[in-house]
Amino acid sequence: MSQKNETLPLILALVITIIILAGGFWWLQRSGTLANLTGGGQQNNPGSQTSDPGSTPTANNFPPPSDVAAGTTIRIDGSTSMAQINTALKSQFEQQFGGASVILQAQGSSIGLQRVAAGEIDIAAVSRALTPEEESQGLQAVTVRPDAIAIIVGIDNPFNGTLTTEQVRGIFTGQITNWQEIGGPNATIRVINRPPVSGTHQAFQDIVLDGQPFGNAPNITTMPRDETTGMIQQLGTDGIGYATYVQVANQSTARSLLVDGINPRANNYPLQRQLAYVYQEPASDEVAAFLGFVGSPAGQQAVNNTP
Repeated sequence: MSQKNETLPLILALVITIIILAGGFWWLQRSGTLANLTGGGQQNNPGSQTSDPGSTPTANNFPPPSDVAAGTTIRIDGSTSMAQINTALKSQFEQQFGGASVILQAQGSSIGLQRVAAGEIDIAAVSRALTPEEESQGLQAVTVRPDAIAIIVGIDNPFNGTLTTEQVRGIFTGQITNWQEIGGPNATIRVINRPPVSGTHQAFQDIVLDGQPFGNAPNITTMPRDETTGMIQQLGTDGIGYATYVQVANQSTARSLLVDGINPRANNYPLQRQLAYVYQEPASDEVAAFLGFVGSPAGQQAVNNTP
């Protein structure tokens, strides 16, 4: 009898312990703590784009500057897609803050990012998302504005149809090589691609090609330099390329095609990305002043007035 009385409390204690442990396991698993402790959470995977909040630009929270010291110089390099925006902001910034200067170059997003990481410039203008490796270097992106990637042909190209997103993907991966396949004349589609250093090239690959590589068929040519003017000059009557819409909207020798029946000017146009400025954390006084100006009413007016 005495042995039974001693066994019952032991059994009850064991059951209570199991319940407590099971409840603790459930709570840790639900809160994500267990994943972090064991290294199984996405936060510990530096190669995961989806789990890294810095993979897309953040809002510009720099306060507008009330004054900028004379002699202040801001050096910007990067995306050709942002050349017009950079020029408009430079003009307004230098006008508002006499004695300050903005030095501009446009050698492509990747070169701009390499230079800002190396401390050679203050701000990189980019037209693609940062990679986890770039973020690990302390680079931070802030949004400037959305941008449409236009599919362009020469003004005298006989193709007057619209393309689906799938057809665009097929053309630039080399699966569609004749205009006749998309309702045009029986002629080879001459594809003109931007170089890999181009942020527009990389954004196009991510957004349009779903990360697939561009085709390497004989009808596809990659330009040696990232330049929209040079691309337009090569279009002729059988070429096709792509560019930021603001650079081709008012061109007299090239025109944009509808994609999924939608004009690049429309808010629901399918081929869109974010333009951004990237700086090295912590932001210097010069960077904070310029980005604060970008977010100010005067800066936003300059951005929005850029075609």
